Amino acid sequence: MHKSSLEELQNTHSNKINTIARFAKQGLRKVPEVTVYFWIVKLLTTAMGEATSDFLVTSIDPYIAVALGGIGLLVALILQLSVRRYVAWIYWFAVVMVAIVGTMAADVIHVVVGISYVTSAVFFSVALAVIFIAWYACEKTLSIHSITTLRRELFYWATVMATFALGTAVGDLTAATLHLGYLASGVLFAVLFAAPALAYRLFGLNEIVAFWLAYIVTRPLGASFADWFGKSALDGLGLGDTKVAVILTILIVGFVAYLSSTRKDSKNE
Repeated sequence: MHKSSLEELQNTHSNKINTIARFAKQGLRKVPEVTVYFWIVKLLTTAMGEATSDFLVTSIDPYIAVALGGIGLLVALILQLSVRRYVAWIYWFAVVMVAIVGTMAADVIHVVVGISYVTSAVFFSVALAVIFIAWYACEKTLSIHSITTLRRELFYWATVMATFALGTAVGDLTAATLHLGYLASGVLFAVLFAAPALAYRLFGLNEIVAFWLAYIVTRPLGASFADWFGKSALDGLGLGDTKVAVILTILIVGFVAYLSSTRKDSKNE
């Protein structure tokens, strides 16, 4: 056999092995690819979590609402942690429950305990920073694409929960404490959401840093517009939390069904 033929055969074999390894690694990932669909559904869940949480705590006993939310979150996380790969409806169900419970947690701290939004925002900021530091110290990466082990997934969900609680506090801080109102707060957070993407594309901001900065802002961004549509106070349109929650739920179900059938968020870009 000629040397060139042997080298070609070796290269072909090596490429096959690399392809198999790449797909094996992809199959183990527990989170979706970061595409435009990811950001759309993420923003919808943040808004839906805000509206649903407000609807529940005002329609039934707040303590029962929190208990039900906690049970729902536990079930969702058990489902998510038990599967071996990313499954769209399971993953986004977990995100929805984190959105609802994260909103409740921040609201309980303010309404029931009486802690100001400034204090709770600082507290959750510190908590998020501690989680990031611990995650990086253990895993040497904060990449969403590295969620292939149980420990990394636990760090990931702890981070997600902290970002939701922080975002709820910050959104209420700007709208109520700083008197910006819901619409102005939404516009402010829309600008802050776009800033990391622009910094990444124009100035070479680290991809992982840009992702998490944008991810954190999605919570107050979605919640601000949900409150603007649903509430009548603070310049809101007053459509009602129930209507907003139902509409957003329908949109989320539609997008997740589409992603489940097309798998557009589980393929390499």
